[in-house]
Amino acid sequence: MTAQPVETPGHRLAAQGLTLGYGDRIVVADLDLAIEPGLVTTVIGPNGCGKSTMLRALARLLRPRTGQVLLDGKAIATSKTREVARIVGMLPQTPVAPEGLTVADLVARGRHPHQSWLRQWSSGDESEVRAALDRTGIADLADRPLDELSGGQRQRAWISMALAQGTDILLLDEPTTYLDLAHALEVLDLVDRLHADLGRTVVMVLHDLNLAIRYSDRLVVLRDGTVFAHGTPAEIITADLLDEVFGLRAQVLVDPVSERPMIVPIGTRHVRGTVGGPPEILR
Repeated sequence: MTAQPVETPGHRLAAQGLTLGYGDRIVVADLDLAIEPGLVTTVIGPNGCGKSTMLRALARLLRPRTGQVLLDGKAIATSKTREVARIVGMLPQTPVAPEGLTVADLVARGRHPHQSWLRQWSSGDESEVRAALDRTGIADLADRPLDELSGGQRQRAWISMALAQGTDILLLDEPTTYLDLAHALEVLDLVDRLHADLGRTVVMVLHDLNLAIRYSDRLVVLRDGTVFAHGTPAEIITADLLDEVFGLRAQVLVDPVSERPMIVPIGTRHVRGTVGGPPEILR
């Protein structure tokens, strides 16, 4: 009998008693959260509940008022920036690149954390860039200026840069922003394949609840800057949760394709009316 390979646990990212804010306004208060390695976790919640703010803190882009972010049990604030950048990659909601920058040049920037005055650009860096372009399916666009690409192509280029960074943990803030449904699915299918093929830990913020359910192993529901619920989509997505967190009247059905929950909106809790019962409702 052939011995099974021993899986190496991935890097662990967690928030402990995290309070975050801007100026005098507190956005996230006393938040505790552990990200499970090797899974896709998506953060959902109403506008202004602290989703993107929390993601920025996890990436060490925002200093906590109180509490800390832990990377492998060590406070991320005490780690060197380059060391963190080799483990945690962040793709913001609306990334900006210099005008005229080509796709290949953008992706090559992902290798910066691995370089220093002692270690300059190498054939290994070149190989990582080529591999990232190939995995995201944009190798043929390498010499094209980024600002000439479609929205979906640009998102692939940015994800390719994050992939070239070689991080074990990838944080994506609204990767489908401004994309139509077809291109949104294209980008999320790409993220799903990268996670499956490379075993990366992915943490996303998404507004589309049904896409979040379909593409996530775990969901984190934020409300008023705190974790309201955390678990698998099947465990936590209910009509009661949607009403309490989003003010949304909806029926939760079984998706015939994914066999996961599927949300059918009816209206806000202020809208009156009746809707016929579905074939199967999850309670």
